[in-house]
Amino acid sequence: MNEKNLVPDPEILEPDDCWRLLTETNVGRLSVVANGHPDIFPVSFVVDGRSVVFRTGMGTKQQAIEADSVVALEADAVSAEFGLAWSVVIKGQATQAGPSSPGLTEARRGMFPWQGVGKELLYVIVPDSITGRRFDLSATNSFDTPLNEATRAGLE
Repeated sequence: MNEKNLVPDPEILEPDDCWRLLTETNVGRLSVVANGHPDIFPVSFVVDGRSVVFRTGMGTKQQAIEADSVVALEADAVSAEFGLAWSVVIKGQATQAGPSSPGLTEARRGMFPWQGVGKELLYVIVPDSITGRRFDLSATNSFDTPLNEATRAGLE
């Protein structure tokens, strides 16, 4: 526990815990470098063994991946019931999977693009690293901290 703020330190998660948590959600944020700048996109994904599969269409994500396949994917969740939150980040190479790639037919069925159409390209992220943290949200003074006007505006 951080004595200065009386806020519990985040728990560093083991890789097996990170993979298990990723199977509990199907929406994350994909980070790519597009035109020399970082960009982030929401994507639906599924875990396939020790890799992550996502769909996209032609456009910025696809062009950025083709130019530099290094990506990061972050997924998280918050449980008000249990007072916990977690975040997992995968960093690695994204490669396009062919339409007949083994094992991906089932993964393709489990993904529903947000826009519904035009997301026929399937990519696989094989991670170089996976890291995660779990946060205890039950700190007694977490919600007693006064907000300044700038912070309040950002929350509203």
